[in-house]
Amino acid sequence: MGTELKVSLDVVAAAFDRSARTFMRLVLAGLLLTAVAACATPPTDPEQRQVFEETNDPLEPMNRAIFDFNVAVDKYFLTPVAQGYEFILPQLVRDSIQSFLRHLKSPIVLANDLLQGETERAGETMSRMVFNTVMGVGGLFDVAGEAGIAHHEEDFGQTLAVWGVTDGPYLMLPFLGPTNVRDGIGIYGVDRAFDPLYYASYNSERFLAEYNGPIRSVTEAIDARSRNYQDVRDLEESSLDFYAAVRSLYRQQRATLISNGEDSSASAAPSLNFEMDFDELDEEQDEADASEDSMDGEQVSLSE
Repeated sequence: MGTELKVSLDVVAAAFDRSARTFMRLVLAGLLLTAVAACATPPTDPEQRQVFEETNDPLEPMNRAIFDFNVAVDKYFLTPVAQGYEFILPQLVRDSIQSFLRHLKSPIVLANDLLQGETERAGETMSRMVFNTVMGVGGLFDVAGEAGIAHHEEDFGQTLAVWGVTDGPYLMLPFLGPTNVRDGIGIYGVDRAFDPLYYASYNSERFLAEYNGPIRSVTEAIDARSRNYQDVRDLEESSLDFYAAVRSLYRQQRATLISNGEDSSASAAPSLNFEMDFDELDEEQDEADASEDSMDGEQVSLSE
């Protein structure tokens, strides 16, 4: 018993060490990118300088090149695979896959709910975890959602924003899509420490356990694209500058998530990470609208 406990503690300690090293690499990369961005020469023309500062995209030439690469991967690989996924699998099966993937992220959402002081949302996340684990066959069915406990997204990038950390320069990452220094460190670094399955991959000889992270990421990308490839196509066709449109919409979407759907200026913005999931914002806005309707109802009752 003592030996098994020691082995388990060693595994957790080693996983924490690996997570800490990953976090430090991301911090150093962020600092390097910030330094490079600071060295970018801003335009001398006042109007152009104002636009330069508002876009906060000093690495735009590099970002555009990476964006073109991502669009090519999406066009020739991700979208065709997503269309096949949509054609082969019934809606019920695809909904179960989405529900299960969201369920696996529940510990990350719960940790960030608590770090932001959102006790009510933390209670909702915990309720969803319990209901969907017990009654939803391990998360395959969103029983909690059917009962009115809506799904919401949280990550450490949002937590840092709530704590007052600024976003930093805009970045376009290969395969991962748009982000910024703050969100990149939060989502791709710190959030790993909150993910129990991240530790399950350490020193595991089982393929699904060892590579559960990449497998989940690819599956999420395919599932998300199967739900919105037409929306993305319409956006590209209607945009004079697809890159600029994605950059703007990404920032609006992040503002909506950070404000828990209360940022009215971002209410019409879809999510545009590389998966370009247009569903998340609708859920955040529906949750905000429901809360607003409830408050209106209370005000009417009081006035009566």
